[in-house]
Order: sequence, then C-alpha cells, then structure tokens
Amino acid sequence: MMLINGKPQTQIAVADRGFQYGDGLFETIEILNNQLVFFEQHLQRLNRGCQRLLLPIINKSLITQEAKQLADHCSQGILKIIITRGSGGRGYRQPQIISPTRVLSRHPFPEYPDSFQQQGVKLRFCQQRLALNPTLAGLKHLNRLEQVLARAEWSDDTVQEGLMLDINDKVIEGTMSNVFFVMKGKLYTPSLKQSGIAGIIRDFVLHTATKLGVETQESHFTKEDLFAADEIFVTNSVIGIWSVQFLEQQSFSKGALTQQLQRELIQYKQQFYENLC
Repeated sequence: MMLINGKPQTQIAVADRGFQYGDGLFETIEILNNQLVFFEQHLQRLNRGCQRLLLPIINKSLITQEAKQLADHCSQGILKIIITRGSGGRGYRQPQIISPTRVLSRHPFPEYPDSFQQQGVKLRFCQQRLALNPTLAGLKHLNRLEQVLARAEWSDDTVQEGLMLDINDKVIEGTMSNVFFVMKGKLYTPSLKQSGIAGIIRDFVLHTATKLGVETQESHFTKEDLFAADEIFVTNSVIGIWSVQFLEQQSFSKGALTQQLQRELIQYKQQFYENLC
C-alpha cells in the first residue's frame, strides 16, 4: 500500500527532484502490532534532515495521520517515508516555491532466520569507499549509490552485511547498519561527522549504554581495531541488534554487553506497546 501526497497511487512525476537528483530524505520504520516503533525519533531525524537540506519542515500531524493509516491492521511490517523537494526545473537551482512530495509505503517485514538474532551473523569488508562530506554526514538522504555498489560486491547468502570504510580507510558503517565493538568493557562506534548515517538504534544503544554505566567512545577506527575487539554488533531499525559471529574469517563470541543491549531493546519495545494499550 502506498500514499503519494495523501492519495493512494503509485506514480510520481518524472520531473520530481527525488528522481532527477536524489534530492530528498527517507526513513524506514518498524511496524509492530499496528504501532510505529521509534516513530517520534524518526520524525525528529526527518525534520533535522529537512533543515540541513533547506527543505520545508514536515507537517507532523499530516504525516502521523497517514503513517497510522498504513500501520493500521498490520501485525508486523515496514513503513517507508520519502520526502523530496518536488518538481521544479531541469537544473540544480531550487524552485522559488518548493512543493515537497511525500511518499509513504508499507512493506512486508523481512524474514530473517532466528539464528541471526541468537547466534549472530557473518560480515565482510567492502572495497567501495564512502566519500567525506560533513554537510551531508549523518543524514539519511536519497543518494545511496555508494551503498548500492558496496552491496553488489557479494552474492554469498552466508554473508549478511558488508562493512564500509571511508577514503581514509577508517571504518564508518555497514551497507545498511551502524557498527559497534566492545573492548575491555568499553563500547566504541565510528564517528559520523564526515560520512555515514546516524541511525535511530545507534542513538538508542549509545543512550542505553550510558544509562547502564558503560563508557562509550565515538572516534576513528581501522579494520585492525575491529579484529582486536571482544564483541562486535550491528544495528538498524529493522534488524535491531545483530551480534557478529564472523568478520571475514575471524570468529567472535556473542558477548555479555551485546546480549544486555539486545534485552534492553526488546524490553523497550514491550514497554512501548504496553503503554499504548
């Protein structure tokens, strides 16, 4: 099911700047028992992105109404929200009057084996590098060619995710996830000041770890830092938290901190649903 500017349809103007230039943003939100998980956080990130891209601030009440319409009668699924600058001219110059296009669509929830959550997943490093761009860093904008090319590097179904480095060979994130590692009880994650996407679950993990009294650090890390880690895990709004069982050919244990953060996320979702009932 899809709504384009509030109407059930599946076609967008060819002149739309989202199609022409990737001029826009998107959010991917879990639907659980008819409810939108971390919905407020997603809307806040969407608004921050609109401010950075000089887009009009979103109509929160309108998007909320449409999102709830798509989430209704859905036990589990994915809601995708896309905001573009709308149609306007052939060149890069923005139209004087911006009329954003908003697209909300509902999708089936991916069917991942239980083992991904319980035992962990296998990762590889990608050859494709991420460019440095502080202006766009952190945003979930529509320009995702780097991730598309990175994901095209493997077709082996035993590998669930690829880690991407920037042009200075610093680890940034996965093709679809943020990455964390634990060493001697301290939690580390790459800085996203120059590239990468600041994920909603990434924020949850950092906040929760601090609440639990775990020291955290956002900085620059190399491949060697990850290979030396005690635990590694990856996160996003769909998969939640996946422990890493293998990185390339090196094996890792599912550590105590990873398991605790997984439990905290499950508990948060349970409380979230109970509070709405």
